[in-house]
Amino acid sequence: MIALTHFRDASPDFAHRARAALAALADRPGYRRGTLGRSTDDPDAWLLLTEWENVGSYRRALGNYEVKLHATPLLASAVDVPGGFEALLDVAPGGAAVAHDSDRVERP
Repeated sequence: MIALTHFRDASPDFAHRARAALAALADRPGYRRGTLGRSTDDPDAWLLLTEWENVGSYRRALGNYEVKLHATPLLASAVDVPGGFEALLDVAPGGAAVAHDSDRVERP
């Protein structure tokens, strides 16, 4: 599961707060990795990317006390766009591809 969270923030301490949020998330079961990115075109546009074993791991992490203390205030300031995605195709350097089945239940 991939979680993408977009932010518009010009405060000088944003990267520090995001680092604290990532540290809290990284301690949770199911966490795979996280990245904080800043737009090359707009210095106030930020992206927080985390990868999880599954959506349940991510949702359980959000209920943890340390995550609520350090990550939830940051996440509350996010831009309101879809943020949770399932990985359907991974392509490694050189082009080796691995397809993944969807966990979504398709409605008729």
